[in-house]
Amino acid sequence: MIQVGALLKSFIFIVSSALLYPVLALLSLLMCWVVVQAGRVFSEWIERRRSATRSSLDLLQRLEAGDWTRAGVPGRVGEYFLRVRGLADDGLKEVKVSALLEEYTLAAYRSLDLLKVVVRVGPGLGLIGTLIPMGTGLSALGQGDVERLSADLVVAFTTTVVGLFEGMLAYFFFTVRKRWVERDVMDMEVIAEMATGGGTRAGEGG
Repeated sequence: MIQVGALLKSFIFIVSSALLYPVLALLSLLMCWVVVQAGRVFSEWIERRRSATRSSLDLLQRLEAGDWTRAGVPGRVGEYFLRVRGLADDGLKEVKVSALLEEYTLAAYRSLDLLKVVVRVGPGLGLIGTLIPMGTGLSALGQGDVERLSADLVVAFTTTVVGLFEGMLAYFFFTVRKRWVERDVMDMEVIAEMATGGGTRAGEGG
């Protein structure tokens, strides 16, 4: 029984130690991904600042005035705008507009999923990257290897910092982009309502 216990302990220790480098690699990849996301968020912010429709009310006023051009309508809202405008004005137009709205709404919220995952995964990887070196460091301390302990502690604390930093940035980006997604959904709902309820104006704009 003692031999089985020792074997299990050795197995768990080997598995835990083997996870260190994959965790470090994942933390490094996530750091690169977060930097790329920062660039995308900044680029989207610039695009939205230059948009002619600063609010759903602005978009509604443009549509009521018969302005069915994409100019000043950014991103996914602009794509939805063009697809709705290109729909044939038949008996199924309302159904098609509604289906497109559901499709674009689902895609918009799905684009936030990876950010939500990183919010939890980043700190989790940081914690794993902390505990593994702590275990090997304590083992080294028991053997009087202070130099090994010092090196392991450096790895432990830096992985914690990186993991928390990634999680914080991902949460910030998630919050900002969620607000943009909600705004886009509102704009697309305005377009859908005008396309189905104000079909005459939509046709005149085409």
